[in-house]
Amino acid sequence: MDRCLVAGHVNWDVTLRVDTLPRADGEATIRTRRGSGGGSAANVAVGLSGLGVDVSILGSVGDDEYGARLERSLDDAGIDCAGLVPVSGAETAVKYLLVDDEGAVSILGNNGANEALESADVDPTTVRRADHVHLTSQRPDTARYIADVAAEAGVSVSFDPGRRIADRTYDETIERADVLFLTGREAEALRGSGAGGLAFGERIVVVTAGDDGAVVHAPDGTSHHAGYDVPTVDTSGAGDAFAAGFLTAWWDDGDCDRALRVGNACGAVAAARNGAQTTLTRKRIARLVDDLDAYE
Repeated sequence: MDRCLVAGHVNWDVTLRVDTLPRADGEATIRTRRGSGGGSAANVAVGLSGLGVDVSILGSVGDDEYGARLERSLDDAGIDCAGLVPVSGAETAVKYLLVDDEGAVSILGNNGANEALESADVDPTTVRRADHVHLTSQRPDTARYIADVAAEAGVSVSFDPGRRIADRTYDETIERADVLFLTGREAEALRGSGAGGLAFGERIVVVTAGDDGAVVHAPDGTSHHAGYDVPTVDTSGAGDAFAAGFLTAWWDDGDCDRALRVGNACGAVAAARNGAQTTLTRKRIARLVDDLDAYE
């Protein structure tokens, strides 16, 4: 894959390391606080860029200091930010990630400028120029428009709808997707909604399961990979790293088994580090997985 367009959320993340994730009426101790770039689209874009893909991003940020920091950090990562729209008078979305000693994550946040990107803000030429389009959580109408333009141009599409899938109608975007990324919980929510788009035989559906690895349902069969045993530090962004790895390997040769191993390796590298954005390299992934030397 020479050029990938990634569209969706771009956040400023505040990661709070805590001794435990508090329950109702409970309390936790904050051990450390760290600010950095985040958001599902930005995380995947950074991962893809590290793996050697030419990446452009579509998203929206506020016209504040956080928005400026995010644009600088994405630019430094080699990502084309011409499609990153600063929204006048809006605040950049800030997410507070509570991470416990086991690496488990709870998230607090608001949409900020994340939902400001409309179909009118999308240059269809940018979509048509891509070899592949990856969509993450965003306004359903915007996601549908981008997927429609890509499909009409013969550009392949992947989609990771995220945690809010049960509250949104993404049926038409799912129907356009060649590859669909879900967690186990999201897959159950989609089945429960009665959406017809989860027909495994019609597209590649990847279902991640954290420590239990991931399953890929492809038209020619189903495969499971148990993942890699690494010390878990912070699972935020691990799914985004997985998607970046899976897509680069899948695009190379269409081998879903190999793509599953690469995706799990990228997710493991991300989970072993702090923060939602992880710089991935093919050499780093090949060192983790002996049988992927050819991935360098």
